Amino acid sequence: MLPIGLPEPALLPENELLVRHCLSAPERNTPTRKLREAMADEPTPEPGTSTSPSAVNGGKTVNECQDMIRRSLRTPMVKFLLEHLEKSGCGIGDGFIKAVHCEKKIAGGYTRGGGIMVCSNHMNMQDEVNQVVIHELIHAFDDCRAANLNWANCAHHACSEIRAGHLSGDCHYKREFLRGFMKIRGHEQDCVRRRVMKSVTANPYCSEAAAKDAMEAVWDVCYNDTQPFDRAP
Repeated sequence: MLPIGLPEPALLPENELLVRHCLSAPERNTPTRKLREAMADEPTPEPGTSTSPSAVNGGKTVNECQDMIRRSLRTPMVKFLLEHLEKSGCGIGDGFIKAVHCEKKIAGGYTRGGGIMVCSNHMNMQDEVNQVVIHELIHAFDDCRAANLNWANCAHHACSEIRAGHLSGDCHYKREFLRGFMKIRGHEQDCVRRRVMKSVTANPYCSEAAAKDAMEAVWDVCYNDTQPFDRAP
């Protein structure tokens, strides 16, 4: 089930949404208007998915990225999330997390029934691959435990993005510093909110206003929901 307080979803569309992990590069301390302009040429994502933010200079080949994914599977946090997916009845197969070449400006994504993709051409460092895998595994965990989760519902999508942003380490102060955001106090929640908005507004079912309203409506319950961790890592 979803955390208490979330509205019931609309009917799930036939095509599953890509829950996209947006790229960090265009995110560097840029005014919201500029961000919208930078994303204006992006094709509309298909209904039913989630996506993630990272760097874009150079990039890796698919084979290099697949090796990096294999290394990420040995990290403690990824192993922990895989273990809890298994305990929840959603064990994954060998091809669940795969490296692909992406035309869109995203770092990766999760699709129900399709697994996790990591965009090799937008990856430069092992930490970036680790972060995409962790972020998307949290989406996969949410999809597993919540029988009524509908990625076309802005509140549901926002809730999973809040949890993924908060629990994955995406908004660690060192990563924020490298993105050009140098606020000391309150940086983590500001970062999570910014990245939630970027992901949810990419959902074709969610306008900017709907995404903001959804995020604010579910913020407290979803930010404080740290499952499968006892507390935020």
